[in-house]
Amino acid sequence: MFLPTLLLLILPGETEIQKKLGLGINQEIIDKAHSRRSNLHKILLDDMTHSTLPDCSFECVVSVEVLEHVEQDAQFVREVHRVLKPGGFFLMTTPNGDFVKNTSNPDHKRHYEREQLRKLLCSCFANVQVEYAVRDGYFHTLGLGSWSIRHPWRTVCSMTGNVVNSIQSARKKLRDQARGTLHLLTTARKRD
Repeated sequence: MFLPTLLLLILPGETEIQKKLGLGINQEIIDKAHSRRSNLHKILLDDMTHSTLPDCSFECVVSVEVLEHVEQDAQFVREVHRVLKPGGFFLMTTPNGDFVKNTSNPDHKRHYEREQLRKLLCSCFANVQVEYAVRDGYFHTLGLGSWSIRHPWRTVCSMTGNVVNSIQSARKKLRDQARGTLHLLTTARKRD
């Protein structure tokens, strides 16, 4: 069965910092995404702090490493809640502020500590779970290498790093381990 996917992004990168860091989207990225993804139904540019999307229109909203860039974080969460259908899920990741200090990316407004993020999401959502995720270390760093057919050894090393880091990060005890984890992984559910 074919299930269309909607890729929803905030606005294109407009500040000098965003342009320098390659944040945001442009027509070239949109065209490339459409050419690579057969299940991509539509790419929509929208500001999720003042969204034009209709109420209760999505069963799931996914936000990967976005909230730390948003100045109006509470408004962002309210808008996500508004566009979700009753019983819908909000899945998100953001840097783990209990371990990763907000010093490396000038576009990050904040890094959330676990309890801080839980309180923010509980202001709108009934059921919120925030876990620590992705173990820091040698294999995580190795996995960040680029993949290219022109550099097969680098590609193999990066793939190996990702596999090993995935195994390390899958351990249940990691969910409650602030030290040594890079991200917060959140699941929030809207009341039925």
